[in-house]
Amino acid sequence: MEELYHFIDGKRVKGTSGRFADVFNPATGEVQARVPLASTEEMAAAVAGARAAQPAWAATNPQRRARVLMKFVGLLHRDMDKLAEALSREHGKTIPDAKGDVIRGLEVAEFCIGAPHLLKGEFTDGAGPGIDMYSLRQPIGIAAGITPFNFPAMIPMWKFCPAIAAGNAFILKPSERDPSVPLMLAELMQEAGLPDGILQVVNGDKEAVDAILDHEDIGAIGFVGSTPIAEYIYGRGCSNGKRVQCFGGAKNHMIIMPDADMDQAVDALVGAGYGAAGERCMAISVAVPVGQDTADRLIEKLAPRVEALKIAPYTGGDDVDFGPLVTAEAKKRVLGLVDRGVEQGAKLVVDGRNFSMQGYENGFFVGACLFDNVTRDMDIYRQEIFGPVLSTVRADSYEDALGLAMDHEYGNGTAIFTRDGDAARDFASRINIGMVGINVPIPVPLAYHTFGGWKKSGFGDLNQHGPDAFRFYTRTKTVTARWPSGIKDGGEFHFKPMD
Repeated sequence: MEELYHFIDGKRVKGTSGRFADVFNPATGEVQARVPLASTEEMAAAVAGARAAQPAWAATNPQRRARVLMKFVGLLHRDMDKLAEALSREHGKTIPDAKGDVIRGLEVAEFCIGAPHLLKGEFTDGAGPGIDMYSLRQPIGIAAGITPFNFPAMIPMWKFCPAIAAGNAFILKPSERDPSVPLMLAELMQEAGLPDGILQVVNGDKEAVDAILDHEDIGAIGFVGSTPIAEYIYGRGCSNGKRVQCFGGAKNHMIIMPDADMDQAVDALVGAGYGAAGERCMAISVAVPVGQDTADRLIEKLAPRVEALKIAPYTGGDDVDFGPLVTAEAKKRVLGLVDRGVEQGAKLVVDGRNFSMQGYENGFFVGACLFDNVTRDMDIYRQEIFGPVLSTVRADSYEDALGLAMDHEYGNGTAIFTRDGDAARDFASRINIGMVGINVPIPVPLAYHTFGGWKKSGFGDLNQHGPDAFRFYTRTKTVTARWPSGIKDGGEFHFKPMD
């Protein structure tokens, strides 16, 4: 069995804690590797290496730092197939989904090549008599990222690319469920010319997380995961005086107006609701048709499409719609929520609970499920399911539909499908949610904008990628400078004393 490692000071390092976690093949249910879980002492050693390396990296001019990312982007293109295969093998998502995971991270790396522009300060000439004022953007020092299993390539790159481009050293604690790709990314960064110690990958569980939260040399922390853990990390990190951004759970509503193109809406729901087996924080998990006729037409067109979805391992070909869930525990939780939905009175239009694939009976597969007549009080509506389950909540009016999304505790993403520009503008203006799609089901902003949710989906003042990332990973220093004025006399300057 393969034994994985940490990546510290530019080399592979075996774990010394004696604790390990199993890494599964989700399609077969078999353990394919084990990953070491770092102790507090191991994390401290990684931080010490980062502390030693960071000053020289910060002193490297931004253009040279950007060139490392430029080379890194080329290496990502070179190794795309290798990265996607490793990602799919540990996560379970299809190869096209895995490549999309890498590409969305790669786009942030491309954006960060523009770091020299993004790090420019401001200058005021003549702010007072003989006085100039200017600001500097300087790195925090050491930053850390605690990243989830569902995007093991994209989210680590969303974290470490801007942090490193800004002159910081970075400690990455990836998910122990699929750790291979983050380790591969660190090695590609080293190949691109990153100095040893600037990017450390330390695998671990809660002990490693707490070591990050408590270490006095780590100045900034980014997290993506569930809301309860986001609240814990945000609270403990802030109480220790750190700059913290945390992104939690989601329950994304898609409103379908009576005038919507129903075929377009159904296509959107199939992809956004069931892609990557629903293990996406931007997945659409609630469809909200406005009016009974709209709801009836939606279910009539949607149900056969959901029934026809192809579920298979990532090796099943490019026409596979989604694969297994990441762990046996995830499968058990999703099935339990589906059962509760039935018990609480929702209509299970498409039942995927008994899905099984010959030869993969021990895999973590759950078939696509579609609910109708879901209400606000049901568990399947209130909780983030994180599986291939779509709930339909019928709304009597546009205001009723708007209220559903606005009243929910999560505020990550939302969408409206309509031909009415006035309705779309009103929705975008009034909705209290961070990312909004208009006839776009998964409104993930491109790398040069910023990603982040509201309410219990996001904690902290600044978002991921875009200009916000450089604000998060730097501090502003403002300088006020006054020089004594000189009087030219016979070709020489005689300086007047300052007042």
